[in-house]
Amino acid sequence: MSVRILALVGSLRAGSHNRQLAEAAVKLAPEGAEVELFEGLAEIPFYNEDIDVEGSVPAAAERLREAASAADGLILFTPEYNGTIPAVLKNAIDWLSRPFGAGALSAKPVAVVGTAFGQYGGVWAHDETRKSVGVAGGKVLEDVKLSIPGSMTRFAETHPADDAEVAAQLTEVIARLHGHVTEPAAAA
Repeated sequence: MSVRILALVGSLRAGSHNRQLAEAAVKLAPEGAEVELFEGLAEIPFYNEDIDVEGSVPAAAERLREAASAADGLILFTPEYNGTIPAVLKNAIDWLSRPFGAGALSAKPVAVVGTAFGQYGGVWAHDETRKSVGVAGGKVLEDVKLSIPGSMTRFAETHPADDAEVAAQLTEVIARLHGHVTEPAAAA
């Protein structure tokens, strides 16, 4: 049985290097792991309790919740926007955090990775994302990290899947996330 990992990308830009990194994760997923790239974060309205009512939750938000509920773990790919998490990814986390205490993130292993133009690869955004996921109920994997600096030059002519160092690091991230997903089953 394959472990299902849902990938969310915090950039909506067509040529996003974080999207390319997520595509690489789909391609490089080791045996026993299946990474699914979620499409549709741009269609999800900003979280508002007034529209989060059973029976009338916006369809895009419901699709996100269903995909996250069906996943065994999540991997979030995020750039850094003005030193923090992009709004589209924060909005997804907000939708997945509800209902409070029983949201689709509840107790699911979550890894946060990404690339950014700056010399630290988006570390601030990754830290803020981990914080938000933890508050939302996810099981943040603090020991599983990948922040790739210099995205504009590093990936100017090379897809992340074709960068041997990045491919190896990303494969390791997925394998470690896979290990966190299967730990409870192995202990039982």
